[in-house]
Amino acid sequence: MSTLSQRLWDAALPTYQQIADHPFLLGLADGSLPREAFRYFVVQDSHYLRAYSRCLALLGARSPHEEPVRMFSLHAANAVDVERELHAALLGDLGLSEDDVEQTGALPTTTAYTSYLTAVCATGSWAEGVAAVLPCYWVYREVGRTLLERSSPDPLYARWIDTYGSSEFDAVVDQVVAVTDRLEVSAVEEQRCRTHFTTTTRYEWMFWDAAWRGLVWPV
Repeated sequence: MSTLSQRLWDAALPTYQQIADHPFLLGLADGSLPREAFRYFVVQDSHYLRAYSRCLALLGARSPHEEPVRMFSLHAANAVDVERELHAALLGDLGLSEDDVEQTGALPTTTAYTSYLTAVCATGSWAEGVAAVLPCYWVYREVGRTLLERSSPDPLYARWIDTYGSSEFDAVVDQVVAVTDRLEVSAVEEQRCRTHFTTTTRYEWMFWDAAWRGLVWPV
């Protein structure tokens, strides 16, 4: 019988295939992605990571087992560190400042995605919360692996690709997949987990698409 994580991934595979073919990611790989689209992404990713770190900390606090408490708490701290590194490196290379990040704020897709994650992690079951945060780990790993094979002629884009295509990140994702496969869920709860997993995978597609299209608040 397949593992829970594999069943979740299989349910979201059609969406992931569209992620892999998205022009934002294809542009990262061949270096053709407009800088403005990447600036949008980095600013919004900064806002996303702030919220995501809090969701991971919340999951850690809600875990019924000791090891996931430690793991998610560590990952929450690492997400904060990554956000700081973005400010120190990528933002500067893109001609942006912390003030630019604050003034732009979280745009529609970022707000919707982080609000959904927070709601599931706060009000869903422990298993539902794990399923909701898992796509951010897993999708980025698969994207990183795929793009690493192509690399990028643009040094800035290549640096971003190297982060998510690294063996270190691969090990982090394996930890969360292992936690997922130890979850004990009923058929009904597994269906809810599948719904959350496929929904946040769709939000991953929407996040890159928003950067590609430069989506802003309509009013």
